[in-house]
Amino acid sequence: MINWLDIIKYANHGSPKPSRRVEKTDAEWEALLTPDQFRIARQHGTERAYTGAFCHLFEPALYGCVCCENWLFDSREKFESGTGWPSFTQPVTENAMKYRKDSSYGMSRIEVLCNVCDAHLGHIFPDGPMPSGLRYCINSASMRKVSTTAVQTATFAGGCFWCTEAIFKALNGVESVLSGYSGGDAINPGYDQVKTGATGHAEAIQVIFDSSIIPYEDLVRIHLHTHNPTTLNRQGADVGTQYRSAIFYHNEEQQAIAEQVIADEAANFEAPIVTELSAFGQFFKAEAQHQDFYARNSDTPYCDVVITPKLQKLREQYSDKLKIHT
Repeated sequence: MINWLDIIKYANHGSPKPSRRVEKTDAEWEALLTPDQFRIARQHGTERAYTGAFCHLFEPALYGCVCCENWLFDSREKFESGTGWPSFTQPVTENAMKYRKDSSYGMSRIEVLCNVCDAHLGHIFPDGPMPSGLRYCINSASMRKVSTTAVQTATFAGGCFWCTEAIFKALNGVESVLSGYSGGDAINPGYDQVKTGATGHAEAIQVIFDSSIIPYEDLVRIHLHTHNPTTLNRQGADVGTQYRSAIFYHNEEQQAIAEQVIADEAANFEAPIVTELSAFGQFFKAEAQHQDFYARNSDTPYCDVVITPKLQKLREQYSDKLKIHT
């Protein structure tokens, strides 16, 4: 979960690396957009309060950039702020946005732009609802609905999140994977707190995926077969509730699918599956040093001994589910 301290860091030191880049000339953008869209998204304009098409729309949807369709917001993070502009508490992925200091009109603000094509979206403020406390104040003209059903969120725990993150990042159809903490009661816990087992949180991952490419059923099955779901509160040498096997479902459909997959796979394990199946509550992003850990530290002894063999097993068992470059 992104918080205000993250936003300040991005604005001062640079935003997360985008998943791709789209660059066009002003003339090319103007030919693709309506006059209002061009004025707002490409010329940093602002629509009048309460006039935007998405201001009072709360139906299930995924909102993307009007220029490049980069995924921006999930309607489940949308709330009525009373400001006259669509407001959200979190982006779909951590690297969806670019953040920039804005001192125009005699104000000190942080501008929000699309990280793929630099389209102006709006501004962000630290006066939103908890637990993030953020309010992304966005122009409707800078967005379009790009999906209503296919893009979903999944949350899994299976021991050290360095391992689970590396596995799910390799899957085709997975847009992003974030390491963090879920399943407990503490608000915005840190790694030193979670590792004591006192917070109730498990080391977990938040997965944004396209279910038209890889269905939730496949994610659950891969999760079960890439860690040990039969050891209670333990994965190898890692012992404690923070290392428990868990599936935190986001809706009744995910719950039913997870229950069926666990039942179907039970015969494939020598001991009973003890994976916790619970309704999703909150997810808190882990510290920066825990993100993309394997990609940055693949030559370390832990990665070589623990994570690399798991990835090799993944390639052998699920080669048809992997990204081409993996």
